[in-house]
Amino acid sequence: MPELKQLDAGHAPAVLAFELANRAYFAASVSDRGDEFYDHFADRHSALLAEQEAGICAFYVLVAEDGSVLGRFNLYDFEDGTANLGYRVAQHVAGRGVATASVQELCRLAAARHGLRTLRAATAHTNAASQRVLIKAGFVPVGPADPGDLGGKPGTWYQRDLALQP
Repeated sequence: MPELKQLDAGHAPAVLAFELANRAYFAASVSDRGDEFYDHFADRHSALLAEQEAGICAFYVLVAEDGSVLGRFNLYDFEDGTANLGYRVAQHVAGRGVATASVQELCRLAAARHGLRTLRAATAHTNAASQRVLIKAGFVPVGPADPGDLGGKPGTWYQRDLALQP
């Protein structure tokens, strides 16, 4: 059974393998991270861990029984009990409820472990799968997202009040 774990230094090789294996799949719906992301992955991973240690964000990975990463789920820009949510799952598990279940679990962790009261997530109008995940996980649309937040694509912000929904 896959497990949602907070990101640590030991996850770096599996996270990089996940990102490389799914790069083309991700690029079909979100902006590609570019070669520099992969070329300097170790530095970026260390920087994320430092941000997490500072308490301004929290990063999670969905880890399969074999240790491979099936998804990344990030809480970032903590401010006044609110954070933004970003996530991506491997192509071979997409459409199977993995993202929805993981986002629901992350909502629980966001409140219990990180003291957050509200989560926000932006998704492009063309990313119907992400919209379904958010709605199934209890998020509601709250307004337009700036295309600058979505790689130049128009989209919508969704929000979930963690105190009102289980």
